[in-house]
Amino acid sequence: MGEKTNIHSVIIGTGSYIPENIISGDAFLNSTFYDNGVLLEKDIHEIIHKFSEITEIKERRYVDDDMTNSDIAVIAAQRAIDHASIDKESLDHIIFCHNFGDVKLGSNRMDILPALAAKVKQALEINNPDCVAYDLIFGCPGWVQGAIQANYLIQSGDAKRVLVIGAETLSRITDPHDRDSMIFSDGAAAVVFEGQSSTEDLGIIAHKTQTYAVNFGSLLQMGRSNNPAEDNGNAYLKMNGRKLYEFAVTNVPQVVKKAIDKAGIDITAIKIVFIHQANGKMDHAIMKRLFKLYDMDTVPENLVPMSICWLGNSSVATIPTLLDLVWKGKVEGYQINKGDYAIFASVGAGMHINAFVYRF
Repeated sequence: MGEKTNIHSVIIGTGSYIPENIISGDAFLNSTFYDNGVLLEKDIHEIIHKFSEITEIKERRYVDDDMTNSDIAVIAAQRAIDHASIDKESLDHIIFCHNFGDVKLGSNRMDILPALAAKVKQALEINNPDCVAYDLIFGCPGWVQGAIQANYLIQSGDAKRVLVIGAETLSRITDPHDRDSMIFSDGAAAVVFEGQSSTEDLGIIAHKTQTYAVNFGSLLQMGRSNNPAEDNGNAYLKMNGRKLYEFAVTNVPQVVKKAIDKAGIDITAIKIVFIHQANGKMDHAIMKRLFKLYDMDTVPENLVPMSICWLGNSSVATIPTLLDLVWKGKVEGYQINKGDYAIFASVGAGMHINAFVYRF
């Protein structure tokens, strides 16, 4: 008997949209930040410098005033379809991973009717009714979970090609009086997964997801402005930064290890790690803790490409954007080689943690 042929979920195209508006730390020099309703009296230069030191964020990107989340997603999706060189009508599913829908400048209201995936399908003029379009709300780990869902669809035999989009315009939902708002940015990226038959391990070979809602569900949530004088009724993205950091550094390495062990490979086989760009310092701590679980004291060099210093945290868009940049040779010192194993891992509101092992 010959080797068994299996269906594998393989990436055949990537695309991203990075907004052109570069927002440096200086953009916040006129900000007034509050903490627990009390005006922060520290020098604004010191606040911005300390923030940059901890997060490694020097710049972030904001969308143009007339653009919404679904607009930038359409651009990224078209680029992924073009890169894959496929007929858009051959897509079986469009999964749009986001958290806040379309938010127009100055409104703070979320629009998710119709679902953003349906808006993208309409804008791309995909007529095939068998191309099912839906949204996935899963915090920052949304795109990774969308990829895992695509894998389920492909392995079931019901889908051959799935487009997974991660896009967000966090600049529209952040509190200008909260220093944590300096973390967030806008961006979009999309990836086409295709089912391919092979006797070898290819594409997504193992994955693991966990949800810690009971004790940690409130670490990221919507809340009122830090400015006690604001009474416009708006809700803004809020996070408990210190506890979130502790949660991620403690729990993410364990979930990644479960995925690696499930894949049946040694950690030394991993050649590249695409980790959610939430906080530079936090990501380095997570990687150090992961390798410690395998009794290794140092993280190999040129293993973890980073984009946070110039792109900030665009939530669901960070990982697919980083993948697109590396795939197309735009991150110095990093490339994708056939046969390489990779880890994709994220953490965020829920609190959710997920990871999958991928072989190029």
